[in-house]
Amino acid sequence: MSFSIYQASVPVFIRMLGNLSAILAKAAAHAEAKSIDPSVLINARLAPDMFPLARQVQIASDSAKGAGARLAGVEVPSYPDEETTFAELQARISRTIDFLKTLKPEQFEGAENRTIELKLRTREISFSGADFLLGFVNPNFYFHITTAYDILRHNGVEVGKMDYLGGA
Repeated sequence: MSFSIYQASVPVFIRMLGNLSAILAKAAAHAEAKSIDPSVLINARLAPDMFPLARQVQIASDSAKGAGARLAGVEVPSYPDEETTFAELQARISRTIDFLKTLKPEQFEGAENRTIELKLRTREISFSGADFLLGFVNPNFYFHITTAYDILRHNGVEVGKMDYLGGA
């Protein structure tokens, strides 16, 4: 059996978004237990020029749904970036996972060679599906998941490596 672009993307995104959801649940419980206004954590950042937690979650969601859709050859769903509570961030993650679950392995046949074109702020770039997933999406996705974890860990939320990895 050969290894597919589907296997390297959709199930991985679903798992890591599930892990992120569990980390956010710990953050919400931490805020409640310590009488911390949840918006303090949701707006926390590691450095003044970095995005806050909410934006990290939004970008992780966008990376996963955008990659899944583009590799499957379907339209990328658009979600407004307006989450300001843990419940709203959890809903966004759930909506992203629900979308990813609609994608079927057969939609990814030949995706490694499919041309993926992205319009960035300052330029357009083109990738093969394999290069898009492995060289662009995965590093970006993991960066934002890790940064969300780091923001919460830095702010005292008791999470560890196994929370990040999930039930490995």
